[in-house]
Parts: sequence; structure tokens; C-alpha cells
Amino acid sequence: MASVHESLYFNPMMTNGVVHANVFGIKDWVTPYKISVLALLYEMTAKVSLPKRRRLNELILPLLQGPDLSFGQLVRTVEEYCPQTASSVVLRLHDMADGELRDMEQFFSTLPFTAFDTEAYKTSVVGLFMRHMLLAYNKLSFSQVYKLYKSLQQYYHSHYAKPLSTLNFDGSDMDLTSTEDTVGDRMDKDELDTPLHESELRSDNAPSKGPLSQKQAEYFLARQAYLLKNDENKALKPAALQEELNNMLKFNPDFAEAHYLNYLNSMRVQDIFLSAHSLLHYFDRLILSGNEGKSNGDEGYGRSLRYAALNLASLHCRFGHYQQADLALQEAIRIAQESNDHVCLQHCLSWLYTLEQMKGSDSTVLTEDSVKMAAHFCLRYLASLGIQSLVQQGATQGKTAHKLMDALKDTDILHWKHSLSELIEISLAQTTSIWRMYGKSTMSAQQAQLLLNMSSLEPVNFGVHQNNTEAFAVALCHLAELHAEQGLYSAVSEIHQHLKTQFPPHTQHAKLWMLCDLKIQFDRHMNEGKYHLAEPLIVAMSALDKTQGLYRKALVLKALNQSTEAYKVLQRLQVHCDKTKCTELTIRVMLSTAELHWESSGFSTALPLLLQALALARQHHLQSLASETILHLAFTQMLSLQLMLGVPEQALNFLHEAIEPVLAHGSVMDKGRALLLTARCQMAVAGFKPNRQGHTDLKMLTLAVDTLNDATTYFSKLNCTERLREIHHLQAQLYHALGQKSQCNKSAMLFRLLDQELQTPALPVSMRL
Repeated sequence: MASVHESLYFNPMMTNGVVHANVFGIKDWVTPYKISVLALLYEMTAKVSLPKRRRLNELILPLLQGPDLSFGQLVRTVEEYCPQTASSVVLRLHDMADGELRDMEQFFSTLPFTAFDTEAYKTSVVGLFMRHMLLAYNKLSFSQVYKLYKSLQQYYHSHYAKPLSTLNFDGSDMDLTSTEDTVGDRMDKDELDTPLHESELRSDNAPSKGPLSQKQAEYFLARQAYLLKNDENKALKPAALQEELNNMLKFNPDFAEAHYLNYLNSMRVQDIFLSAHSLLHYFDRLILSGNEGKSNGDEGYGRSLRYAALNLASLHCRFGHYQQADLALQEAIRIAQESNDHVCLQHCLSWLYTLEQMKGSDSTVLTEDSVKMAAHFCLRYLASLGIQSLVQQGATQGKTAHKLMDALKDTDILHWKHSLSELIEISLAQTTSIWRMYGKSTMSAQQAQLLLNMSSLEPVNFGVHQNNTEAFAVALCHLAELHAEQGLYSAVSEIHQHLKTQFPPHTQHAKLWMLCDLKIQFDRHMNEGKYHLAEPLIVAMSALDKTQGLYRKALVLKALNQSTEAYKVLQRLQVHCDKTKCTELTIRVMLSTAELHWESSGFSTALPLLLQALALARQHHLQSLASETILHLAFTQMLSLQLMLGVPEQALNFLHEAIEPVLAHGSVMDKGRALLLTARCQMAVAGFKPNRQGHTDLKMLTLAVDTLNDATTYFSKLNCTERLREIHHLQAQLYHALGQKSQCNKSAMLFRLLDQELQTPALPVSMRL
């Protein structure tokens, strides 16, 4: 981040006990807090042993650059490292605050206490700080020194019980009518004598009320920008950060970096107006400050203009304003071409293909051109992002997995070579999503765990040990869904609790886990047959993702036997999916539509839909959806062939093609459905007909019983009472045919208990897979 503009310190005034010395051209001023830090440095230099001094050195930079702390906070911080030094600092402040003005004067006369073997050497950070404080103090008038002394008393006694009213001090003994005292320096005695309230003793993350010095402002902006990027949860809340930035801009409206942080803060709460307003003000202030023009001539002005247009285009892209984004992007391209700025043009090209993707257009050619040009200009970051974008497009267009993984492997080599930590995380999250899309749950979970256990290559600053970026949120959501598919809801609860802690609702990536949580809850209620609990979740889901909410609405309507309304919703979804080319959702809509045809015994109508869905799934290598489609085809063939031709063996043979990948990578629900369908096919092949006499294959019936027992295990994990009722009904019939009366009675009793619990009639076998 660029250095803070020095006009921030143009206002010679005194606020909350802070005496400004910048009227004399100094970029810093003396405060009671900084006098306490000077006392700490004095004690470290004079009386602390080398091992303890090394421990205390960890505190120096944060204390010098951070915001002013209350005296109590400073003492507690030092006590954690060296209690003896903290006591010495308290005693020295006590001598000055409870003594006379000359005691503070005598303390400053000891500065600078420098030596070659101490941290206070004149070329060190500590030495420079001491020199700044000494110079600032020497430039103060007598009245300003007096006010600083009273502020020091108030600062000290705000932590210790002795109030200012008990001090043997009479303001009338000193003449404050000196002509050196300016109007801006005058403060009422009542204001100085007012004790600090506890609420004013802010913590490290609380916003400061007074003006910040140059180093403090730089430290604050760097800290908050870093936290917003890596761990938004540890940054100030949006309202608190806005208050602090307003305080900075009050003292200097031309503070460019504060406007930019204001832009980032506004993005967190999706404030379109304020984010655009702050972004434009940031570039306006850069141009007005002339910092770029000093080193780059007239080029600095044009550079700010073209990057302002580029950033404005990215802002509109984020909010979905594609027409405004396109206009801003074209303006950035025009200015960059006039200036012959190839780097800016490359950034524009990367945003151009991103914009085309957002609008649903095919941007493969643009992306490939962007990658080639980025590699030509050695812009590794943009080249890698372009390759990852091509991989994402290839996954949606049906490219084979090995081609995509080879491309990601090449980019990973580049990432590790140049320590591009953020791109490594994105690559692992993308790999997790691709394996999940292809139906390889084991590989997906492995990649997610690899990302979560990877040590970041970024330097650890401000106590942030893990980047809380979108990639981590995506990986955790995938893990939650994978655990939910296996019925491990306690683990899902722990993952969601961690997500809520790391990505609170006000953060920008909270939408990911919110939608994930709603999906898992919906699927759980649907599996348990609690449709009245699943239906209210549709409204919340539609607010986050309208398409997903509409699809879930169709599922609820179908489960409630409202076939006409469900069919209308599915047709709307089909049209939307054809426009957006969302292959996965297209296949799921086709499967749900085929299930509606089953209810009216329209097996011949359902068959073309299922064949089209299978072709799409195999074309895009979606193994999970292909297996699910095969289950639907086997179910359709079993019923149609059994009813019309009486040859269910073909359905059983067709089912064997899908059962292996389902058992290997499928969810618990899919495994149970596959085994239940297998048992039905086995019963049909055995020639089993309830309440009818005839030849039956007892060996095949016994195999069907074992298959139903396995299906019971899976459905029990999900508490699918409707499915369990159906299984116990089939088991009772099979045990009766096999002559096992005790087992028959047990299954019949379980069926009756579940039937009484559900109090809803069971669907015919031909209605549901």
C-alpha cells in the first residue's frame, strides 16, 4: 500500500488530550501513550537484562505503529512479557503524573538515551521514534507543554483510582495568556478534568476517536486490508471500520488509501453506492496528490485513469451489472491502448473473458489468447488464472478428467515454484469440485483434506495462521455434503459450526455455507419423509440461489403428489437450463420428469428422457449421474418388461452395470435405492408373485432377502421410515414364501409399527424408485 499522504497532518489542533506538533512540519506528535512507550524503552535500555529485552522486543513494533492504548492496556501487555519492567514503567509514570511539570521536562532531557549495543541506536526504528518525539516536544509552546502534562495526569489516573480533583494543582497559578497559544490549541478546563469512561478504554480492535499519526494510520490500514483478505472474521466489524475511516477522512478528505479501504469495507455489506463512490474517490485522490506524477511524469495521471476504469468494471461485474461493466472495460482498453500499456491491456483481457463467462457466452478463445499474452509478458498470476478458467470451462463442456488434471498439474508446478499460495488454494479447491462433479467422492474428500492441512506460503501477520478465503469455504462445504451423503450428521454439524465461526454471516463467503446447510437440511427432511419441514426451507434457499430453490420446490410438489404443479416447475427449469447450459441440473430435471411419468404408468414416455439424460451424463463424464440414470432405466425396464413381456432378466443385467460405482462412490441413499431395486429385480427373476401359487426360485429369493437386509442397513442410517416400511413389507412376503414364520412375523410387526407411525398409505411399487 502506498504511503499515507502527508496532508493528513495539516490540522494543528488538540483532541482528547493529543497535542499536535505538526504545525511545525513534523509528521508526529506527543501523546501520553507515547510518553509511556518512551518510559518503557528507557527501562528496557537501562535496567533490563538481555534475555528479557529480547522478549520485550516482540512488543516494540506493534506498540510504535499501533493505535494508542489506555495505560491499563499497556501495563497488562507488558506484564505478559516482563512484570518487573511493567512495575518500573508504572513507577516512572507515577513520578511524572503525581509530581511536577519539571519531572516530565527532566524525563525528556534524558532523550535520546542511545548506545551502539541497544535497540535505541539512532538509525534504528526505536532511535528514529525517540528523535521524532524529542523534536516534537521541543517545538511545543509552554501552554502546549502544560496541556500535555495535564493530559498525562488524566491518562495515568484513568487507570489508577486517584481522581484529578484530588491533585494539588491550581490552574490559576499559571499564566495561559501567552500569545503562542493559538485558537486551535485552546481547550476548556472542564473538558480536561472529565475522567475517562470505561467505554472509552478501547481494545486493539476498537476504532480510535482521535486522529492517527502517519505510522499509526499506515499500520491500521495495512492490518485491516490484510485481515479483510485473509481472515475477515478478525477484522473490525463493518460498522466499526466505517466509523474509524470516517474519523480519518474527517481530518483529511484527500486520504486516498482510506477511501480504498472504505471501498473494500463497503463490498463486505454489498453496498453498491458507497463502494463505487469510495473507489472513484480513491483514484481521484491519487490523481490530485500527484504522487505518481512525481516519479513517472504525466504517465502517472493516465495510469490512474485506466486502472480506475478497470476497477470500476470489476466492481460492476461483482454486482452483476454486465452492461455497465462492459462500458467501463471498453474505456479502460481505450486508454490503455493510447498509452501502450500492455500490462493493463492484459488485465483488461482477463476481465473481458470473465465478463463473457458471467453472461453465459463461450469465452474459450478469449481465455486462450489471454493465457498466451500473459505468458509472453511474464504475468504468471494472470496466466495461471486463465488456465484455471479454461479447466473450469472444460469441466462444464465434457472434457475428460485426465486432461483437466494434467493442465492443473502444470499450473501447480508454476505456483509452487513462485510461491503463489493463493493460486495453490484455488487449484486444490477446483480439483475438489471437479472430482465431486465426476462422482469420485473419495478423490474429492482427499483433495479437500489436502487443502485444509496445507501450510500457507503467505507470511504470517497479525496472528493469522490460516487463510480464510473462498477456497477454504468451498472445500469445507464439499466435506460437509460428503459427510451428509454418508449419514454422518454429527460430523456435518461440527463442520458447519466451524464454518459459522470462520465465516460469520456478515462476511462475503458466508453465502456458500448457508446454501450448503439448507441443502443438507432439505435432503435430510426429504429422506425422512418430513415434507412439512422441508417446504419452508425453499424460501430461504431461493433467496440465495433461485434455481436451486425452484428445483427443490418441484421435488416437494412431486412428493406431495401434486404432479401437475411439479411438472410445470420442471418445464420452467428445463428451459432455464437449456439457456444457461447447466448440464448437471438438466439431467436431474430429466430424471424428476421421468419419475412423474411413472406415476401415470407412462413408461414409454419416460424412456426417451432417460436415454437422453444417460447420453448427456456419459458425454460429460458425470459418473454419479450416469449411475443414477441407469438405476432409473433399470427400474423402467423392470416394470415395463415385467408387465408387457415378462422378461425381467434384462433389467437385472442392466442394473449390474451401475451397481458397482454406486456402492463405491454413491451416497447412502443411492446405495439403499440401488440395493432395493436389485432385490425387486431378483424377486421378479425368481418368479415370485405374492399370494399366488407357482414355481419360484428359492435360491434367488434367499439372495433377495440378503439384498434387502443390506438395503435396510443403509436406510436406517438416514432414518428413511417410508423406505424401511416398504422393505419390511417385502421381507415379510419373502419369509412367508420361504416358510420362515418367525422371521415373517418379525418383519410384519416392524411393518405394522412403521405404518402406524407414518399414518400415510404406502405408494405402489410402480410409483417410486
